Amino acid sequence: MPRIFLNLISQHATSLRNKIISSGFVVMLLATVTAFVFSACSETLLAGEAYTDPAKTDADFPFQGEYTGTVKIDGTDTPVGVQVVALGDSKFSVVAYGGGLPGAGWNSRDKFIGNGNRDGSLVSISGMDGDGVKRRGEIRENVIRVFGKNDSDLIGTLSKTTRKSPTFGTKPPAGSLVIFDGTSVEKLTGGRMTADKLLMQGVTSKDLYSDAEIHIEFLLPYMPKDQGQARGNSGAYIQGRYEVQMLDSFGLEGKNNECGGIYSVAAPSVNMCFPPLQWQTYDISYIAPKYAGDKKTVDGRMTVRHNGVLIHDNVAIPTGTPGGPLGEGPGPGPLYLQDHGNPVRYQNIWVLPKS
Repeated sequence: MPRIFLNLISQHATSLRNKIISSGFVVMLLATVTAFVFSACSETLLAGEAYTDPAKTDADFPFQGEYTGTVKIDGTDTPVGVQVVALGDSKFSVVAYGGGLPGAGWNSRDKFIGNGNRDGSLVSISGMDGDGVKRRGEIRENVIRVFGKNDSDLIGTLSKTTRKSPTFGTKPPAGSLVIFDGTSVEKLTGGRMTADKLLMQGVTSKDLYSDAEIHIEFLLPYMPKDQGQARGNSGAYIQGRYEVQMLDSFGLEGKNNECGGIYSVAAPSVNMCFPPLQWQTYDISYIAPKYAGDKKTVDGRMTVRHNGVLIHDNVAIPTGTPGGPLGEGPGPGPLYLQDHGNPVRYQNIWVLPKS
């Protein structure tokens, strides 16, 4: 079903909502109907398998990830971070960052983009550096070896690393609305759990809120053969209206429709997306828009930290995001975790109202 129908549903929900007393029942009814329709028409034709268990993936998965170390540049050992992205069928994209990984030393300027091909237990890397000089490297046993202009000249090694968000596992403060803690889905409409007690996508909180601090932990699936919006897609709709995108955009540029983007409004200041099948966090400080009756007088605002790194600082949100259970309007709203046909998983979700 084309997305235009989703927009019409959202617009109709807004009109209806502004004519009816904003009871929790009405909000939940609109959320349930819209989420059901969106889920039904968001099934994505996948190019390959979607993996949710690191122990049951493919032969390329062990090579994908982040690597850090030093490379000798002009005689000086220089910190470098590398992100290796699996593309399926033994192919990889390789991105190197001068100074270190994004959010951990990268100078936001120097970037090397290359390609990799796997042959058994070895991935061979090639590409051009910033000076247009062809460079070569290889990955074996969780280590990248980097060679100079002479292929036999080893100029650096980088070891595989696994970063952890500093806010992972943060417990809900006193007064929080605990949306999901792994024990039940009673606080959710459409709630489903996996056998290992993780929350599945396509759910709406029964609790409603306005200004709030929001904590979400999420796990993106490994989908090496899929690209763009078909690769680990979900989203957190704040108040059911404004989406912070969830997407496997590991190693990409970081646009407003990629992970960490306020959808169609603002790109993250840095792409902090971790590799798929690695737990990530959103910590969102939200100020709801102000209304005089049904007329919006002040835009809402968000400050967002992705894996502990500030990516949006008090950003104004001029318009709602299509596809959510509620259109823009006065009054509280739920947290909606979008079902885009990909098996995204969640845990430890809570909302702390500011008043």
